[in-house]
Amino acid sequence: MEWLTAPFEATFVQRALWGGMLVSAICALAGTWVVLRGMAFLGDAMSHGLLPGVALAALCGGNLLVGAVASAAVMTAGVTALGRTPRLSQDTGIGLLFVGMLSLGVIIVSRSQSFAVDLTGFLFGDVLAVRRQDLHLLAAALSAALVVSALGHRAFLALAFDARKARTLGLRPRLAHAVLLGLLGLAIVASFHIVGTLLVLGLLLAPPAAALPWARGVHGVMALAALLGGAATFGGLLLSWHLGTAAGATVSALAVSLFFLSHVASGLRHRRTRPAPVPAVEVD
Repeated sequence: MEWLTAPFEATFVQRALWGGMLVSAICALAGTWVVLRGMAFLGDAMSHGLLPGVALAALCGGNLLVGAVASAAVMTAGVTALGRTPRLSQDTGIGLLFVGMLSLGVIIVSRSQSFAVDLTGFLFGDVLAVRRQDLHLLAAALSAALVVSALGHRAFLALAFDARKARTLGLRPRLAHAVLLGLLGLAIVASFHIVGTLLVLGLLLAPPAAALPWARGVHGVMALAALLGGAATFGGLLLSWHLGTAAGATVSALAVSLFFLSHVASGLRHRRTRPAPVPAVEVD
């Protein structure tokens, strides 16, 4: 028991745990739709697209969160606009925005004297540096994500399975897609300080993907994904404390490990429940 509880006696680890739990819940809400719609590349592009705003805010001595929100807004507007261009595939537009924003961010960061430190913190985060005010912001972000998810659930659901059906139902799929991009941007902005942009996809994709074989319905996937993300946060912080590893990377790696364990267990379950083949009967 001491091995399990000793790390969490430290105040900064307690804040890290609460921060990771809140981020897990936010990522469960957005990540479920990302997994259902196959938007992993878009999530990766948006997470890296935060770099220019964060880098500019750091260079000017401003608030990093404000810079991240500005970059997320630019990425959301850019993806929405390019998605309406008939001669350009969505993947191409996302890829161009991805490379352009990342390059611009590296150019801005290169103007700083602490290039390596700034870039490392942005890419990998620092979950152990979560402050009390960060927890308040994460709680507000979770509240906003819950409101958006509740109000947009019907449109998101129709959009995930049949955009044409959503249009015939009068659900305005383009607006729903833009709002969903905003929800994804909110999850990434809330998470990048915890695990960094390189590792945010671990919490955004792995828990919902791990929950899919076991949950019934979208709400079940979201709830189970939040629990799995919270378990990855707790286990990752515990292991990083005892093993001396990077906390954010350990949390993300454990979330991905839970995904593989979930699908292995799901495969074994299907093998056991699969009905035995009926032997052929020979007719004389």
